[in-house]
Amino acid sequence: MPRMAKVIINGLLIGGTIVALFPLLWMLSVSFMQPSAASALPPPLLPAHATFYNYELLFLRAGVGSYLLNSLFVSTAITVLSLAINLMAGYAFAKLRFAGRQQLFKTVIGMLVIPAQVAMLPLFLMLKYIGLVNNYGGVIVPAMSTAFGIFLVRQYARGIPDELMEAARIDGAGEFRIFVQIVLPLLKPIMVTLAIFTFLTAWNDFMWPLIVLTGQGHYTLPLGLASLAREHATDTELMMAGSVVTVLPVLVLFLALQRYYLEGLLIGSVKG
Repeated sequence: MPRMAKVIINGLLIGGTIVALFPLLWMLSVSFMQPSAASALPPPLLPAHATFYNYELLFLRAGVGSYLLNSLFVSTAITVLSLAINLMAGYAFAKLRFAGRQQLFKTVIGMLVIPAQVAMLPLFLMLKYIGLVNNYGGVIVPAMSTAFGIFLVRQYARGIPDELMEAARIDGAGEFRIFVQIVLPLLKPIMVTLAIFTFLTAWNDFMWPLIVLTGQGHYTLPLGLASLAREHATDTELMMAGSVVTVLPVLVLFLALQRYYLEGLLIGSVKG
């Protein structure tokens, strides 16, 4: 009976994996098909004559290359700035003593339960007032720190022995030097996790860039593809190629670093 249960469980897992991966594999297959080939009935699973025409059209005529560079710039900038601020803030909440620390951290925790959509209108009006609408600053500045990132770092940093910081202070090291030379190396697992999470979130974000970026020249890849879809709604193969260009970079990144990502999440969830 245990062996039969094992076979059933493995079979269900394999079946679930096939069901989950099939849309992605068919999307990849359609992206190499000739124009209108995917509209046949029944739809073909594999291209009869594989071609790179859809990808050439995307980059040479549709300007997807510029959207891709925009997404890379915005996602990288958000990741770097968010890492710097979240790591310092999380460490401060975990190890430093200052007035109002507990009350301020409770406020940060409270922000976790507030839907992001609630703050979009007042945030847009604030950015418009300071001139950050229709430029990358309007996308980057609101994402420079997150309540989730601060909470994650704080939970992990609580496990760092206080004796390490006290010994460094006795030796005359300042707080910034302690953070850079002692704390940061110990925060590496959670740093990798937070970097992957932040980059994926920034790369896939559609709603906020749609609101704050009004000029097509600043569009990120999701916005560029949505704009392209309005002009080529019936070009299934072209849209699938655009979806592959959007999904493939972050999929490769996640698969390459998923071990560190999951390890950091699990470690951060049990610290303190």
